[in-house]
Parts: sequence; C-alpha cells; structure tokens
Amino acid sequence: MAAVARAKEAIRSTFTPGVVGDVGGFGGLFRPDFAGMEDPLLVASADGVGTKIRVAIAAGVHGTVGQDIVNHCVDDILVQGARPLFFLDYVATGRMRREVIAEVIGGVAVACRENGCALLGGETAEMPGMYADGDYDLAGTIVGVVDRPKLLDGSRVAEGDILLGLASSGLHTNGYSLARMLFFERLGLAPHDTVPELGATAAEALLAVHRSYLKPLLPLVQEGLLSALSHITGGGFPDNLPRVLPEGLRAVVEPGGWEWPALFRFIREKGNVAEDEMLRVFNCGVGMVLFVAPDRLAEVTLRLAHAGEKVVPVGRVESGPRGVRFA
Repeated sequence: MAAVARAKEAIRSTFTPGVVGDVGGFGGLFRPDFAGMEDPLLVASADGVGTKIRVAIAAGVHGTVGQDIVNHCVDDILVQGARPLFFLDYVATGRMRREVIAEVIGGVAVACRENGCALLGGETAEMPGMYADGDYDLAGTIVGVVDRPKLLDGSRVAEGDILLGLASSGLHTNGYSLARMLFFERLGLAPHDTVPELGATAAEALLAVHRSYLKPLLPLVQEGLLSALSHITGGGFPDNLPRVLPEGLRAVVEPGGWEWPALFRFIREKGNVAEDEMLRVFNCGVGMVLFVAPDRLAEVTLRLAHAGEKVVPVGRVESGPRGVRFA
C-alpha cells in the first residue's frame, strides 16, 4: 500500500491548473486554457519504450524508462510546434509488483513535472500468461496544443535551409535490440559491469534518459525562428528527416560534421556496424535536427548558446527527390 500511496502522490505532484478532480476516476478531466491563441489545434501522439525495458529489468532500474516515455512523446509533438497539456501512461505486466510499478510511475511523474505536463491518468494491467513474472511493458499517450500560425508542418522548409543538430543523451529509446545483442550476448557483459571505454557501467550507458528538447526549442518555435524540426527516433536519419520535407527537396546529411559520442563509436567498432546502418538505427549523438533559414542562423545559434545548448552542423536542404543523401 505504501507503493500505491507514493504513486498517487507522484501523480498529484504533476497536476497543472487545467486538471479537474483527483486521482482514481474512470477518466481524467482537463480544462484547457487557449487564451491568446488565434486557432488552437490539439496534437496527440502515442509511443512505447521498446526493448530498452529489457535492460531496465535486467539492471533492476525502472524509473528512467518512465522518464523516457514522457520525454519521447513530448519531443514527438514538439516537432509540430506543440507544448504538452497532459499525458496518459499504460503499464502491462505479468504479475503486479507494486514497488516496480511505483518506480516506473514515479519516473513518468518526474518527466511530466519537468515538462509542465499533467499526468492525467493511465492504466496498469496485470496479464499473467501474456507476460512472464517480472516482465512489463510501458506505453504512453500525450496531448498538446499549438496555435495554427505557429504550426510546423514542413511547408516552411526551403532549399538552402541549414540543418543543425542538438545533442542526444544516449540511445534515447531506439536501437536496443542491436545494442543488447552486442553488450550482453556478443561481449558477454552484465548490466552492472564497467565498460572502460565509456566510463560507465553497461546499464548506466544504455539507460541514460531520453532527453526532452522542449525548454530550449519551444521559445524558438513560438517566435517563428525555425522552418521545421525532426526528432531522430526509430529509422534514424533516413526515415525521420523526410517526414518534414516537401516534395522536390531533400536533406543532405554530413555524418563527419559532428563528433559521435563514445557510446556510438563503441557500438560501431565493437559491433562492426557499417556507418549507413548506424545512421539508420541510431541517432549517433544528434537527437533533434533543426531546419533553419540562413538569415536566421546566427540568431538561432546565439539563442541556443544562451540556453546552454551546443549545436552541431548536420547538413543542408537542396533540390532533388524527397529523401536523404549522405555526403
């Protein structure tokens, strides 16, 4: 019961002024405030953490994946210019272990508070026979809002736009099937074994929390300084950059334009993974790509520096078949 009580306290700690009611209803109630918006649009997205959960279970560390799912979803709607309003979590497990569930939900609550997003509700499903004892899965749904004049839908992208990258905090939530095979099968590491090349244990390196880009980027979005944003998730650069490109334009990516962090170099070298496969599976140190018009480049770079962000050159936009070309 103490674990349940802690989870409820964590959920209440995320409540924003829009939340109506308390924990425990069949549905969450939220009264949005759209004051100052010309044409508010709701933006919704749902996602999961994937096989990163296998690392969390093996390491006995569960709060970080809770943060991962929220931050991933926040970034997914941020690329359309939206700020988050509320979040719903879904945890499925074979047998209820309240301490584990409380740790997961605690992580969800941490990230919700950091992003100004209410944890409005969710579901924990116990399904023996579907999941083994000790196993669980985690997914989430987020709802945010963007004023239509600020919407990023790719229509502003133009030939000559510059691609800037913001650093990732690790693998984020993608590429874990390959990473787990390398670390735990091919190299025979245990989660808490130290990896000298990384200066961390395997679990610390692989469970680094998927970062949220909301705080440094939302002000730039609201001031109309960006042409587009692309969240580098599953499918890497080849799959995610084209999602914001109009027909007749392609992204030119220069993988040598930034220094890949040690974790990605380790995977590439120890796993003998080709560069094109790395760029398709992993973010390779760049978790968010900004499309910036040349005449706004100096201001965007300066604003991000003041926010404590270091941008790296990723490439540019040129005319050509819609897609990605690596240079």
